[in-house]
Amino acid sequence: MNRLYHMTLSPYCRKVRLTLAEKRMEVELVEERYWEKSNDLMRRNPAGKVPILRYEGMLMTESQAICEFLDEIAPEPRLLPQDAMGRYEVRRLCSWFDDKFNAEVSGPIMNERVWKKVRKEGYPDSRTVKGGLAAIKYHIDYMDWLLNERRWLAGDMMSLADFTAAAHLSCLDYISDVDWNRSRNVKDWYAKIKSRPAFRSLLADQLPGMRPSPQYAELDF
Repeated sequence: MNRLYHMTLSPYCRKVRLTLAEKRMEVELVEERYWEKSNDLMRRNPAGKVPILRYEGMLMTESQAICEFLDEIAPEPRLLPQDAMGRYEVRRLCSWFDDKFNAEVSGPIMNERVWKKVRKEGYPDSRTVKGGLAAIKYHIDYMDWLLNERRWLAGDMMSLADFTAAAHLSCLDYISDVDWNRSRNVKDWYAKIKSRPAFRSLLADQLPGMRPSPQYAELDF
């Protein structure tokens, strides 16, 4: 069986897991404490990062590249539009969440509130957390603006852009750091994504020593 080396609350790993599940491609999930930089990890990916997909004996890295590869070899249901402009918009939004949103929101908050605890690196820095919580308001407002004109983030079809955004937001939702009341559009969009069969395994995730928020696994939240 193909294998995915991942970490439970990594948005990049979740993005790949959602893509695999949406396409009904089974993999064995293997948790990798990537910050320990084990010899096995460094052999699999010299960059020392997850996710790493072992597919038919080949090791594949970088979440966006993996997801686009999966969309090519298993094109139904399609997660990248067939037209060039549509693919551009999906890729633009994937970069928005994987780069800008992660740098301003999910990265700082998750590092301070989750990974410091897991790695036993001390207490969270409250200023960093507050900065991330302030920044998420801007991003939710931007998503609200997009969803005012579109059925999904990148257009009329659900796409990899939606899975990328949901992967980041689901990590924050695990620790109850998303104000879903800020935008009805965004809350309804997340409810649609959350109710898909592909999301089920994510909603069953449990990080040892850290229980999910009460609404995390609720479809009607």
